[in-house]
Amino acid sequence: MKITKKILLIALVALVLIQFYRPERNDAELRDVVDFETETKPSEEIKAILQAKCYDCHSNKTTYPWYANVAPISFLIADHVNEGNEHFNISEWSNYDSGKKDHKLDELIEEIEEGEMPEVGYTLIHGKLSENEKEAVISWATEARKIYSSH
Repeated sequence: MKITKKILLIALVALVLIQFYRPERNDAELRDVVDFETETKPSEEIKAILQAKCYDCHSNKTTYPWYANVAPISFLIADHVNEGNEHFNISEWSNYDSGKKDHKLDELIEEIEEGEMPEVGYTLIHGKLSENEKEAVISWATEARKIYSSH
């Protein structure tokens, strides 16, 4: 019993101390998605879906929920955002060549079709894409790919 109390006390102290260390935030002054939206021409419906389900992890500006200030959750969220931007950063769209843009849209389609995006951890709190939303995004991305496959 005494060892259990010591372990719990150490865990509590560690939990309190970790609150003072914050991971770096994805917090640009502006969420720059203009180039992406100008080129790919999403409808207002698609823009709303992208805003709600994609841009937090795939742009240079994340809108963090309150619980992102609580460690160890803050580290998990930072890792997801960093990984998301590593794979596809909409704010960097103008830096991609046509082939890469086509490939990124192809990956977007594949990830949605396979149910990989948005990630499970995100959808537990923010909700999944409905079947209609999935179909709409896939249809838009398929059409947008035509811009880049002709280059």
